[in-house]
Amino acid sequence: MLRMASDLLSGAQMALFRGMQPSEQAHALNVLARLLAQGEKQPDLLAAALLHDCGKQLYPLNPLERAWIVVMQKLLPDRMCEWGRVERETVSRLPIWRRPLAVAEQHPAWGAEMARQAGASALLQALIYRHQEKSTSSSTNLEEALLSKLQAVDNES
Repeated sequence: MLRMASDLLSGAQMALFRGMQPSEQAHALNVLARLLAQGEKQPDLLAAALLHDCGKQLYPLNPLERAWIVVMQKLLPDRMCEWGRVERETVSRLPIWRRPLAVAEQHPAWGAEMARQAGASALLQALIYRHQEKSTSSSTNLEEALLSKLQAVDNES
């Protein structure tokens, strides 16, 4: 599966993938495998499967911080979003309890920018940027259709 990832991604994009924590790489490969099992072939969708969480590498999280995110998503989702809205430059100065919330909230934007710098298409950037977005659109345009597929598989994995 790692060979397939290197076939789907450019060298710079593969470097983003390799910069992710092993557990995030495994998750990404699982998302890719599930999409492939469904017969998906769209290159930007498959690349998004691999890179949707690449922004997390800017502030790697430990298992306790990941658990904290899950608890906060269940108990106080609105407050979590509020506490997670920060500028990237301020994350390292946040109280220890807020840093994981910022990473959870902001990693899609960070990842989209990192992908842009790695030469990603506009569609791939949009899929990374929007992968956590609550979809309210019933549009059938390509971006919306691919986003819906990515979210469905990501949420199952």
